[in-house]
Amino acid sequence: MGEHVNNKWPARLHVVTGKGGTGKTTVAAALALGLAAGGRRTLLVEVEGRQGIAQLFEVEPLPYKELRIAQVAGGGDVRALAVDPEEALLEYLDMFYHLGAAGRALRKVGAIDFATTIAPGLRDVLLTGKVKEATTRSQDGRRIYDAVVLDAPPTGRIGRFLNVTAETAKLAKMGPIKTQSDGVASLLRSPITSVHVVTLLEEMPVQETLDAIAELQALNISVGRIIVNNARPALLATGKVTKAELKRGLAEAGLPTDATTVNGLAAEAKAYLTRRELEESLRAELAEAGRPVIELPLLPGGIDRDALDELASSLMQA
Repeated sequence: MGEHVNNKWPARLHVVTGKGGTGKTTVAAALALGLAAGGRRTLLVEVEGRQGIAQLFEVEPLPYKELRIAQVAGGGDVRALAVDPEEALLEYLDMFYHLGAAGRALRKVGAIDFATTIAPGLRDVLLTGKVKEATTRSQDGRRIYDAVVLDAPPTGRIGRFLNVTAETAKLAKMGPIKTQSDGVASLLRSPITSVHVVTLLEEMPVQETLDAIAELQALNISVGRIIVNNARPALLATGKVTKAELKRGLAEAGLPTDATTVNGLAAEAKAYLTRRELEESLRAELAEAGRPVIELPLLPGGIDRDALDELASSLMQA
């Protein structure tokens, strides 16, 4: 395993963010499936405790353990991991301080929950530190995973989540925490990491997307692609539809052509064209960000494995 680079998606760590409700978990899952094609192995990671990956793939809630959740044509597979801050801290204490049993004792008295509550920066270092470990892990000189896809926090928190050095500077000036945060910061600012932002063609998600891109660029974190989810196909070819045209079309289709039907359809067509005009202006705003834009189709049948595979194919072909 390892070292099989997808030329269209060359990064090894793909961080997927987006405003809540844009479908970032779905996009992250589809990306992990797509990157696993051709016999590759990918890891899909979540850090928010929502078990969104398990729900998408219809499996049991994920433990703090890397488990295979999907196989892909050509021999590839996707593994998944739900990173729990408490388990990550226990692992950290055992790794750096050899506090295996003592660390578990701390959990019993609530010390771990206390530590991650009063120091949220520590929590993010533990979460991103685990992602870094999986991304860089090797066996027999080869990477375990060809790619790691992180279903990250939403755009409103992504800058702080990824800017671990600044957050941990408040906690420690030296020692393992400082060393680990520096290592994570170096990985996140390296060419092997790319942050992709998921949006809808709606005003608030687009504005949050543009704000997040500006924030990430200011932090020297590489922004990959803007992924427009649930894009609707163009239904009307012209900028205006007359009632006469609508009446003629209804007649040709063998449908009622009474005034109520024609007027109702005309009102819907006007609303649609207004909506489409707004979407085109939002597309123009996204284009000005200077990042590649991918549009994923709206799938009215909902999201299941077939739908994820369809989205994965769209991502890989873009």
